[in-house]
Amino acid sequence: VQLQASGGGLVQAGGSLRLSCAASGTILSIDIMGWYRQAPGKERELVAAITSEGSTDYADSVKGRFTISRDNGKNTFYLQIDSLKPEDTGNYYCNASIGPWAYWGQGTLVTVSS
Repeated sequence: VQLQASGGGLVQAGGSLRLSCAASGTILSIDIMGWYRQAPGKERELVAAITSEGSTDYADSVKGRFTISRDNGKNTFYLQIDSLKPEDTGNYYCNASIGPWAYWGQGTLVTVSS
């Protein structure tokens, strides 16, 4: 599975972005799809995940502002980010887990100005 992330950019605090992660094949075989964030000087952290059944989970720091979703027809999953804060700045990576294997997309940079 190859993943292609896109949608990052420079936005002002309070703004919104939608990140996309396009898979090379069907996403129906993916057990868990996730978005990770790596802020400057910090470790990569999971911010949102969605299972093949549609169950979602979020890091406490993003609950109520981030929404993960999937479009099986387009083999793409998304991260809608609202009410952006400067601390949301970082590289966002999409991830797909199939059994014991994990696949990563390249990062897409989100920069939030205050």
